[in-house]
Amino acid sequence: MVASGRVAVVTGAASGIGFALSERFAREGMRVVMADVEEPALAEAAEMLIGRSAQVLPVPTDVASPEQVDALRDRSLEAFGAVHVLCCNAGVTGLGRSLWEMTKADWEWVLGVNLWGVINGIRSFVPVLLEQDAAHVVNTASVAGLVTGTLGPYSVSKHAVVALSEALYVQLLQLGPNVGVSVLCPGWVRTQILNSERNRPGDLELPEPDPAWAAAREMVRQLVESGMEPAHVATQVVDAIRKGRFYVLTHPEMNDAITRRTEDVLAGGPPRLSQL
Repeated sequence: MVASGRVAVVTGAASGIGFALSERFAREGMRVVMADVEEPALAEAAEMLIGRSAQVLPVPTDVASPEQVDALRDRSLEAFGAVHVLCCNAGVTGLGRSLWEMTKADWEWVLGVNLWGVINGIRSFVPVLLEQDAAHVVNTASVAGLVTGTLGPYSVSKHAVVALSEALYVQLLQLGPNVGVSVLCPGWVRTQILNSERNRPGDLELPEPDPAWAAAREMVRQLVESGMEPAHVATQVVDAIRKGRFYVLTHPEMNDAITRRTEDVLAGGPPRLSQL
């Protein structure tokens, strides 16, 4: 699937892991459709790759909108005639408040991007992928989707993406081996994820920050800033696609937290807060 002349579609492609994936696919000789809700940043990112002689099509897309994801699919097919790799990567955080203080709008925004963005991608693109001789879906979750945590809607959405990806893998396997699935569960990566409020829809009121969460947010910020480079994550994703690996765990040092959660589940709990 990762080969010269093939076509990849990447959401959340203007920065971070999404840009690194786009860059890596382009370096492999693939044609890349870059989707992102942040239009100026998307245009700049696409121009950067085009300047390196990459075949790139930027398509502004809000992945929470099924209509816009359908339009992304149609633009991809019009431009390149096929899609072989789909990376449902767009994501936001929504950190900073207790669960019972989150508004309906908070939940709708985080789940709309992180979970419905993946659902919309699967619904729209998998029928196209099934028409190819070989294809692959990569859904970006997080190690937060495999451990116990207190990241509110973010953790909820990432656990859901893992479960969704597992179900997709099993269902596609029943149809044949031509469409593979991987779920990316990265740890701390140097991205703009903590600045995702910049793309919060204007009709969703931005809540006042909760001072009680200030220290936790600062700790997370430091971990993100000292995290893995996105290009290294992209290398692991390409390797997983080529080897047919399902779970892409980028940070082996965090695997103990996954083991602890599994042990807690089998023991009947209660859950222990993960130390990542």
